[in-house]
Order: sequence, then C-alpha cells, then structure tokens
Amino acid sequence: MDRIRVMLADDNLNILRLLTDYLSRKPDIEVVAAVSDGVEIPEGVREHAPDILVMDIIMPRRDGFMTLEALNGMEPSLSPKVIVLTGLARDDFIMRAIQLGASYYMVKPFDMNLLYARIVEIARDQPQAVTTALEGPEETLDEQITNLFLTLGIPAHIKGYQYLREAIHMVLDNHDVINRITKELYPGIARKFDTSASKVERAMRHAIEVAWSRGRLEAVNQMVGYRVFAREDKPTNGEFIAMIADKLAVKKTA
Repeated sequence: MDRIRVMLADDNLNILRLLTDYLSRKPDIEVVAAVSDGVEIPEGVREHAPDILVMDIIMPRRDGFMTLEALNGMEPSLSPKVIVLTGLARDDFIMRAIQLGASYYMVKPFDMNLLYARIVEIARDQPQAVTTALEGPEETLDEQITNLFLTLGIPAHIKGYQYLREAIHMVLDNHDVINRITKELYPGIARKFDTSASKVERAMRHAIEVAWSRGRLEAVNQMVGYRVFAREDKPTNGEFIAMIADKLAVKKTA
C-alpha cells in the first residue's frame, strides 16, 4: 500500500519539528513538506500533492480559514484532506473550519498517537473516521496560558513570557492586583525570579512587542471575539494581562 503523503503547516517551529520527527518514523507516512508561513501552503500543496494537510489556524500572512478557501478553489484532485491542529477551541472556529472543508479539528495540546490514528483513518477513508470532531485532553491552566501565548506569537524562551505567565496567575488568584501593578504585581514577580521590578516591566513590554511585530493582531481579536486593538495600538502590560486573565476566567466558568 502506498504511503500517506502528509504536509505540515505550523508557525511554531518546535511543534513543526516534533510533528515532522514523529510522523517521519511511521512506515506508512511520508512527510512531503513542512512550512511555517500560511502563504506557502497552496504552493506546497500544488508542488507536493499531499494526501493530508495538518495545519494550524493562526499562521503568518494567511490564516487557516483563508487557506481552506484557497484549497476549495483548486482542482478536487489536487486538494488534500485537512486536519486542523490548533490552540483555538471556540465553537464558531470549529464550525467555520468544518464548513470550509476541514475533515477534522484537534485542539493543542494533543496526543501524537491520536493524530497519527486520525491521519490514517481519514487518508484511508475508514468508516470509523469522524469528519466533524473536536478532540483534546483537559487543559491545565498553564497549558491554556501556553497555548494562548503561542497563538499570539510570544516565544517561550524570552523572559517576558515567564513574567507574563506569572502575572496572569496572580491576577486570576486576586483580580484586584491588576490595579496595583507597579506597587504589587511587578515587585511580586521580581522577588520570585530574583530580579528587579523595572526589568520585569521591560521584559513584559518586549514580549508584547514581539507578538505585535509577528503580525498576530488578528489572533488577539479572534481570541476575544471582537476587535480590541488596531496594529498601531499595542496594549499596555496591564491591559494585556487583564485581557488574557479575563479570557481564562470566562473559560473556567463556562
């Protein structure tokens, strides 16, 4: 039996590398392409003719919904079956992806073995393959924060990532602390990480600027469900922390 040709698309290079390494070890899978930019997906599909495309929704320059629309405009023989693999678990996103032709929708963090099983089922048109589904284990708070940060384009290796994550924990524990950001929040984080409050503030600002420079503005607006910021309107540290904390608090009580 021919091997299943798989193309991967995710702007998180760590995830892209993990997926490539894992799937490449499967004897019935051939990873034909791995890209990190949404604009590269249609060209890669035409060039490599994958059977399955595994892609994130949030991608630079062209998101997953635009990609699905572009694939729908291709000849049916060229268009692969699509598995959406993303950190966004909103019902309207799931329905839109399915309506645009996605065969499966999985939420990060995900199980590699389950992803592999779904690739095989969908590629082989096996009866047990489910065409409209959402799968993913129960997320811890840290996993939810991590997925939101990855969606927004904040890399885990910079100090501001850790400081922002700690700030969100503090605000979720005591929402009033957001009103004492300079007197309590920054100093509290500084004590935990053995640094100064001013360095905490600067590192947070840098992390937010990195996210904005990566063109993830639309991801912020999609995440909260309405237009919050314009490209020229970066949030303050406090606004950003409050926005993420409110998002997680709403999800917790939903």
